[in-house]
Amino acid sequence: MRIDVFSLFPELFSGFLGESILKRALDRQLLDVRLHNPRQWTENKHGRVDDRPYGGGPGMVLSPQPIVDAVQAIRSEMEQPGPILLLSPTGRTWNQRWAEELATEPHLMMLCGRYEGFDQRILDILQPIEVSIGDYVINGGEVAAMVLIETVMRLLPGALGDEQSALQDSFSSENRILEFPQYTRPREFRGLTVPEVLLSGDHPKIDAWRRQESETRTRQRRRELLDE
Repeated sequence: MRIDVFSLFPELFSGFLGESILKRALDRQLLDVRLHNPRQWTENKHGRVDDRPYGGGPGMVLSPQPIVDAVQAIRSEMEQPGPILLLSPTGRTWNQRWAEELATEPHLMMLCGRYEGFDQRILDILQPIEVSIGDYVINGGEVAAMVLIETVMRLLPGALGDEQSALQDSFSSENRILEFPQYTRPREFRGLTVPEVLLSGDHPKIDAWRRQESETRTRQRRRELLDE
């Protein structure tokens, strides 16, 4: 999968892309993430990519010319360009089911907003899919793009050491409820012990216990998932 990210601050991704499972996926060419700064496409002699909003108000708005030109230039290189995802608090809320759908795409594009957001004509021309990672506001779309990249990356074949890991995650297509509690060594820590069923070696009983714990946890924390 190739992901093209458009950001005014591409250096924010350096540490994110250089560590852990994500780095291994990049090294093994399971994933190809390319960063683009729209400033490279600006026709403004001062290199500006934003301006004051018409009608007044605080802050600055991202201008259409550099953003649209940047995206269209990269899309023109692709034989089968994929969906354009625009990170915005006004978008549809990101979830695991959506990630599973997009993980089958060979190509994605992500637009990271800043300041007071995008000029509406960017949306009118590019027709992106607006994506929100939750009902709150952060400084820009970069962190949100990282969330999308990591969520999708985990679903790529070969990205995780154990393919069953992604299937057991909370919200996955195989497990729509919250994940069960996990334990490792030592068997006892500060008076708290591992449940005996996990030490029994009886896998049907262990599976039943895990399912029950998942349902109990979901009922207590996210009842709406059981209703679904």
